[in-house]
Amino acid sequence: MRQTLDITGGLPRSRGKPGDFTADRRVLVLIGMALLVGSLGAGAAWVLLKLIALVTNLVWFGHFSTENVSLADAHPGIWMVLAPAAGGLLIGLMARFGSEKIRGHGIPEAIEAILIGGSRMQPKVAILKPLSSAVSIGSGGPFGAEGPIIMTGGAIGSIFAQCFHLTAAERKTLLVAGAAAGMTAIFGTPIAAVLLAVELLLFEWKPRSFLPVVTGAVISAAWRPLLFGTGPLFPFAERPDLPWWGLVAAVGVGVVAGLQSGLMTRLLYAIEDLFEHLPVHWMWWPMLGGLVVGLGGLVDPRALGVGYDVIADLLSGHMVRDEAIRLLLVKSAVWVIALGSGTSGGVLAPLLILGGTAGWMEGLVLPGGASFWALVGMAAMMGGTMRSPLTGVMFAIELTGNIDMLLPLLAATGAAHAVTVLLLKRSILTEKIARRGQHITREYAIDPFELLRAADVMVTKVETLPVDMSIDAAVAFFTSDQRRHKSYPVITADGRLSGMVTRADVLRWRTEGDHQAATLDDVVSDTSGVVAYPDDVLGQVADLMVVSDLGRLPVVDRTGHRVVGLIARKDLLRIRTVVNAQEEDRNVYFLREKALVPEARIAEGRPSELQH
Repeated sequence: MRQTLDITGGLPRSRGKPGDFTADRRVLVLIGMALLVGSLGAGAAWVLLKLIALVTNLVWFGHFSTENVSLADAHPGIWMVLAPAAGGLLIGLMARFGSEKIRGHGIPEAIEAILIGGSRMQPKVAILKPLSSAVSIGSGGPFGAEGPIIMTGGAIGSIFAQCFHLTAAERKTLLVAGAAAGMTAIFGTPIAAVLLAVELLLFEWKPRSFLPVVTGAVISAAWRPLLFGTGPLFPFAERPDLPWWGLVAAVGVGVVAGLQSGLMTRLLYAIEDLFEHLPVHWMWWPMLGGLVVGLGGLVDPRALGVGYDVIADLLSGHMVRDEAIRLLLVKSAVWVIALGSGTSGGVLAPLLILGGTAGWMEGLVLPGGASFWALVGMAAMMGGTMRSPLTGVMFAIELTGNIDMLLPLLAATGAAHAVTVLLLKRSILTEKIARRGQHITREYAIDPFELLRAADVMVTKVETLPVDMSIDAAVAFFTSDQRRHKSYPVITADGRLSGMVTRADVLRWRTEGDHQAATLDDVVSDTSGVVAYPDDVLGQVADLMVVSDLGRLPVVDRTGHRVVGLIARKDLLRIRTVVNAQEEDRNVYFLREKALVPEARIAEGRPSELQH
């Protein structure tokens, strides 16, 4: 008796009716785990900020305290030069003998772990990253705490996930949930943290990942009043009162921020290249960068440290022109040099200061007030540099609690994003990864394999073999022409599929010898159970081919099991032609003829035209 093989149970997806999303009840498990990961991420943020304050007090004021202080009160002198250098030396030692993962601002390392490392992070990263960042920032490094806490929170989520039987995609979800929780705890910006996850870290838009990340951010926001207090971090209650051309001015500020962002990105990697050519081990680079930071501190002490007090002054109006110019120049120089040296620290707070300072100075000649334009410049600089415009807009709104700023923020951030995308192939976050030989694309699009169905690409004129064909005739059929396909459907007289005959079957029959009166119906291949249906999405068809290791699949109707088409691997590969046509073909539809030419049909997404 002929046997059939049903392999569909081993497929990675159900062949039932497809839906809008692929989420299943497994997401509830991840949501439950995200509650704990989010809580741990919030706790890690609290520890990191306390460590930074402790190191700052010890290094600059000789006090054992965890109260936040400003380096504007630090006394200029030789210690101001030596302290950042000593901190850089300590970081170099920690990186060389601990983990190189602590170098840099954290976000590229998190991306690399997600895309390349299977979302696995080592436990020592979760310990060394906050310690090294506290030393770096506390000793005067011009960085923020957000990059390190994203790396630390992500490491916590990854380590937690590695304790359970989870897939790489599920580990990624918990890693990003921890990162979003850390960012939420520090800045009180849960929506911006989720948007950052979507725009930068997840590399997908699925409920399976989105819902646990939301959970992590929300639970972190719930912990924040107990850890850091309530209210926005930088309250800003001004309402924009702009003339009719105010949005044009916002676009102009965004363009300037985009150019500023591009300049800072190019300078940063030029500095990294300079350090690469130094005749000393990279362990010493952070110390050399620290010397430059200290010299910059002699010019303007406020350029050192996190600089949250500077952001507050920009938004409150407690800033003068000469101080803003000096701060912009010194902060830019010490930031790119220190970060290019490979020390540990974040980019978000410096970007806010640099963009805010430029926007504040532009506001001296624009209507609406300098503080208003400082906030616009902050969002534009962040959105343009990180290539995350929605995150930049929502971050500024949540940071200040001012929803009235939405429209000018959106205009400026969109303009900055356009400038940086057109000027630079890579962002400040992805250039480092690209230099390590890894290509990253941050564009999301609908997978055509999930949009098209088997009926759209299958060949309808199918060459078949009858079930009553003898084995000897089948052998002669395959060997008579070298251009034969590797497999053919075997059908009954009424068109029903009986099985598939492959070239491998023919080779086996030839070695077995004479089959006398045997027909194909007697020895048809066991692969007869592997079929596609016209309404199967192409992703399911591709999965069938991979699991069954078949290059051609018959397509049968669900009711009569009659062969209505056939799909080969080359038919799936032709989908790329359709995608390219939709991106490249330009047609004036009001002037076209009523009868579409095949090229126009291809551009409209009808890949079946490619079969002919």
